[in-house]
Amino acid sequence: MAFRLIPREERFYDDFVALGEQIRLGAGMLEDMLAGDRPIWDKADEIKEVEHKCDFLTHEIIQRLHRTFVTPLDREDIRSLAVKLDDLVDDAEEAGKRILLYKLSGTNDTATLLARILHEQTLILAKAVPLLENVPKHGEEIRRNVLEIHRLENEADDALSQALAVLYDGVADIPTLISQMRWGELVGLLEDATDRLIDEAGVRPG
Repeated sequence: MAFRLIPREERFYDDFVALGEQIRLGAGMLEDMLAGDRPIWDKADEIKEVEHKCDFLTHEIIQRLHRTFVTPLDREDIRSLAVKLDDLVDDAEEAGKRILLYKLSGTNDTATLLARILHEQTLILAKAVPLLENVPKHGEEIRRNVLEIHRLENEADDALSQALAVLYDGVADIPTLISQMRWGELVGLLEDATDRLIDEAGVRPG
């Protein structure tokens, strides 16, 4: 009998696939929010709606675990995966909220890049989640996806280091300093989100 990470009840599988798609959608909205000449503040509300949907899906998965027989190891794995995947869209929602709260204007190349990287990671995640239904069959493809997510996380680390090195170069007045501090806060939050996909979702190359 093939090993399955996701329990046999079909609704578990459907909910995880839906959760992966919502995470991808939220990260795509965040990338769109930062892709133009100025942030699209209204996108924050759209990302919040996605975050609510992910909360609902996560709650459904956990409640179903209480009603469905699975082995203790599977039960903990499924609960942990659901919660940690939900954390990812929480990061996107928090980034959107900060952009709106601070009324960030103009552009920041590093923030734009990190939002793109996060979206690319979630595209890979959404593609990989359905493969968890049968790990032995899809193990090599899952591993390739993990390695690509990790490569993107390294790219985000490098981008953050370069951005912090020059963040305050040329700053000559208080309003510009405050703006740069807020962009720096956002950049740090976005980079943390790319790390979370590795550390909290438990995807490490090996």
